[in-house]
Amino acid sequence: MRTATGAVAGPDGRLRCPWGLSSEDYVSYHDTEWGRPLHGDDALFERLCLEAFQSGLSWLTILRRREGFRAAFRGFSIPAVAAFTEADVDRLLGDTGIIRNRAKIEASIANARVAAELAEGELDALIWSYAPDPAGRPAPRAIADIPAITPESTALSKDLKKRGFRFVGPTTAYALMQACGLVDDHLADCVARGGGT
Repeated sequence: MRTATGAVAGPDGRLRCPWGLSSEDYVSYHDTEWGRPLHGDDALFERLCLEAFQSGLSWLTILRRREGFRAAFRGFSIPAVAAFTEADVDRLLGDTGIIRNRAKIEASIANARVAAELAEGELDALIWSYAPDPAGRPAPRAIADIPAITPESTALSKDLKKRGFRFVGPTTAYALMQACGLVDDHLADCVARGGGT
């Protein structure tokens, strides 16, 4: 067993990031999704929305409601969400399967409308254009080595805001970058580092 700030042995004896062992939901997410490269406009739009909904909450809260979010937001199809009306906002505010926050719901719809104006593949290309060179980033040894924001996340946030996206501050942008594999912030000793498990 390592210190709580470094990789920790799980029930299977393999070392993982400490946060990835706090629940079965986290173990699966940590081992199979977080930090793995994700592409596709709708897939990245989903993560952008979920990261915004997570703001101020535990990621586990969002993770456990993800299927509810997917159902409520039509699979995060950008054209479908862009077409949402005030009636959809009211429907979403009454949906117990999601986080019922008007500002975040309205931001997700507004973001879909902005994304719908982009050419196919442009949202993917835009987000991935801010991926830093992995050679310039040493693997973090402890949780304390992982930043909350970076110059790249700050620049991505500014670019998204300039285009009209909402709820995309530098911290949210960095969480998106981590979740979607633009950066690999699995700890150096973690079994999932570099996509392995």
